Amino acid sequence: MIYTDTRDSKVQADFRTAVMSGMNAETGGLYIPVAFPKLEPSFINKNPEPSFRDIAFTMAKPYVEGEIPDDDLMEIIQDAYPFTPKVVPVDNTAYVLELFHGPTCAFKDFGARFMARVMSYFNRSENGTLHILVATSGDTGSAVGSAFHNVPGLDVTILYPEGKISEIQEKQLSTFTGNVRALKVKGTFDDCQKLVKTAFTDEELRKEFRLSSANSINISRLLPQSFYYMYSSLVVKNRAPLDSKIEKPSIITIVPSGNFGNLTSGLIAKEMGAPIRGFVAATNTNRTIPDWIATGDYTARASVETYANAMDVGAPSNYERIKAMYTLEQVRSMFASYWLDNDGIKDAINSCNTRTGYVIDPHGAIGWKAWDDIRGGAMEALVNGQKNDFTKPGLTPNAPEWANEIVQKNAVGIILETAHPAKFGSIVKDSIGREPAIPQRLQDVMALPDRAVPIENNYELFKDWLKANLSK
Repeated sequence: MIYTDTRDSKVQADFRTAVMSGMNAETGGLYIPVAFPKLEPSFINKNPEPSFRDIAFTMAKPYVEGEIPDDDLMEIIQDAYPFTPKVVPVDNTAYVLELFHGPTCAFKDFGARFMARVMSYFNRSENGTLHILVATSGDTGSAVGSAFHNVPGLDVTILYPEGKISEIQEKQLSTFTGNVRALKVKGTFDDCQKLVKTAFTDEELRKEFRLSSANSINISRLLPQSFYYMYSSLVVKNRAPLDSKIEKPSIITIVPSGNFGNLTSGLIAKEMGAPIRGFVAATNTNRTIPDWIATGDYTARASVETYANAMDVGAPSNYERIKAMYTLEQVRSMFASYWLDNDGIKDAINSCNTRTGYVIDPHGAIGWKAWDDIRGGAMEALVNGQKNDFTKPGLTPNAPEWANEIVQKNAVGIILETAHPAKFGSIVKDSIGREPAIPQRLQDVMALPDRAVPIENNYELFKDWLKANLSK
């Protein structure tokens, strides 16, 4: 497979180059495959559907062909995924895709564990340490730290915004030892991301250290996240007719989105043949992408702190990939977009629990409310000519090509639950009156000592710290 660049389509790179460099240092662009291979219909139409690991192997194989032999690829996948996603029906036309069954209780485990093992595989033939720099708005850093901890030849530096993530999230970031450490930056996630991106384009730094990324700017984070879109859509395709009594329901995937890497992974799955009819880009007050879909103007902005902090991103990196893959009109044909403010998030957590008994986290709650509004009349109102105000919470004024399938009651939704609700226990408690049960693996980390290093939002200070602390 050949990979090209979002900023220069003449660039050609192999998978190893795309993974190990993270982004193109010369252009600042992100790597994307030049083509998306289709899975065989016989594979997609199996009933019962293939296992998650079989889907992961079959989807990954064409992207690594000629670089990772089949036996090694299967070993990587088996080692990466001792857990699987779970599809949970909450009513007859809504399914929650639980992505929190990995070691750090967040969807980032799916991408980070695959990426760590691929990087370790490629790094065997390299001299010296590969340094991973990663900015996080909450869950990415802990998933990356867990995935890379004690992996030979790899070293991880995590940047997170001080005071802007939950207590459990910070504990998961700040307690690593050995080859993983965390820097708490006096700023926002966007500031952290800018520091990392600047480091990647710093020629002096790159001459001194081998650098790569573990954010969703790295293609080896995006590709494995596409596995659970394929898996969940095949599960729902097979069972939805029994649950909903709709013979061939359209499957709509509702994606809580911040940096929009997760949604981009869904697009990859759809391109490969996943039976997904469309997407809902669901976010918080950081509504850069919904505004772009509504107006056609992309305006990056400073991020705003919300209860759904993993989506507190004002300048989403993967906008570049979406824009490189599709025209705005194609995006509008596939996407509905939706956003909620903090009050709406708490109301959505309560609504989901009251209506279904399910305890959902703040990110998944936005997805729940988006789907409930869309199927409950909001999309029909758009189709009938209602002009929604995109500056106010709710469904923004774009009716995708699948809108009439909602009106005709011929659709089901898969809502991505991207993190365990216990990671946001105080918000959940404020919303439903009780705290969610805390998994043992989260209880264990709360007893560990904090080791995070405070740092100012200043690139030269960050660069000096890296030069003083990273091994060559």
